Amino acid sequence: MSIKIGFICTGNSARSQIAEGFGKYYAKKLDKDVEIYSAGSKPSGYVHPLAVEVMKEKGIDISKNKSKSLEDIPLNELDYVITLCGDAAENCPVIPNANTIHWGLPDPAKAEGSKEEKLKTFRQIRDEIEKRVREFIEGI
Repeated sequence: MSIKIGFICTGNSARSQIAEGFGKYYAKKLDKDVEIYSAGSKPSGYVHPLAVEVMKEKGIDISKNKSKSLEDIPLNELDYVITLCGDAAENCPVIPNANTIHWGLPDPAKAEGSKEEKLKTFRQIRDEIEKRVREFIEGI
């Protein structure tokens, strides 16, 4: 029986989408029997274009992903819920019956400045998420 992992944040436009992309990539690469989901407590309705761009740099295409709500995933079947909310103003949902892990990461979608400055922020968050997701999947 596969292990089900949900990456949850507020908007499901950047951090949780990046985590879902890496989760699926590493599950396949490491031949792990896991199902990966992502969702937001208040879905933005889109996947951030810079999240798509920085994931393409890693050879992972999330351009066809959709911003999903908690109701769009099998919430009550999840074995692990990993919340990625970072800012105190954000509300990370609590999911009963799952092992909850919190990775407090800043929201790259809130980055300001030029496109290059925003991309730098997205890359930093992407690289941190990749490291954490890889280690988590390896440990399953």
